[in-house]
Amino acid sequence: MAFVRRHGVKLSAYDFGRTTIHACQADPRFSWCAYVPEDYDEAGTERYRLLVSVHGTMRDMVAYRDDFIPFAERSRCIVLAPLFPAGITSPGELSSYKLMTPSAVHYDAVLLAMVEEVQARYRIDGDRFALFGFSGGGHFAHRFLYLHPKRLSAVSIGAPGIVTLLDFEHDFWVGVRDFEAVMGRPIDLEAMRQVAVQMVIGGNDTETWEITLAKGSALWRPDGEIAGLNRPERMRALKASFENHGIAVRHDVVQGVAHRHAGLLPAVTDFLAEAMPQP
Repeated sequence: MAFVRRHGVKLSAYDFGRTTIHACQADPRFSWCAYVPEDYDEAGTERYRLLVSVHGTMRDMVAYRDDFIPFAERSRCIVLAPLFPAGITSPGELSSYKLMTPSAVHYDAVLLAMVEEVQARYRIDGDRFALFGFSGGGHFAHRFLYLHPKRLSAVSIGAPGIVTLLDFEHDFWVGVRDFEAVMGRPIDLEAMRQVAVQMVIGGNDTETWEITLAKGSALWRPDGEIAGLNRPERMRALKASFENHGIAVRHDVVQGVAHRHAGLLPAVTDFLAEAMPQP
């Protein structure tokens, strides 16, 4: 039997299950879609946890939503998948959302505006949410943690190519010595210690070509390689920098998996099942 979408009272038929794609009302250059458990009842009282799943450079945001559908149904949560298109700050530009350095676009504020839209639509439990990001989304996830730890209950940082160490001896993006001057807010270590943190990577995710920063690149820094030359090395350095400041990290290396987010999902959902508080 074919699935027939049901109409809501205030919500449309496209606001249940796999939702349609919505423009962000705060800035329509960006958009989001969600997954809402199929039995969500507008007239009910059940409150749902929120999981935000952030895409990598290919921007396949629908896959980043759909891959969490079984977890969402099992764990009674709503999944929000944002889209940060390429070319926002200049034609062909791919990576501004990853570093989140202040410019005409504040990507962290865009995501928080999307979260507010979902909170206005559905019964979301509290203001804290869980955040997962892979590759470019892993860039976004750990820097969002630096900016807004009080908004997160858990963060899963998946295989970022370039990391910002929690290191007060080096300037941004390499470290965070000048973080407040660059980003407009200080690092709150105590708030970060209250967030459950996972760092996750495939055991075969060892290619270096796409993350080697050549002189002349806009991202080049003279100290840019202090975290290591490939993703596993850089993730271990990021973990150590967290632990140096009393922040516990669960570090998962998934054997047999290369740079592919779907292969990490069992480890990610296992972490989230423990880390996301029950409403």
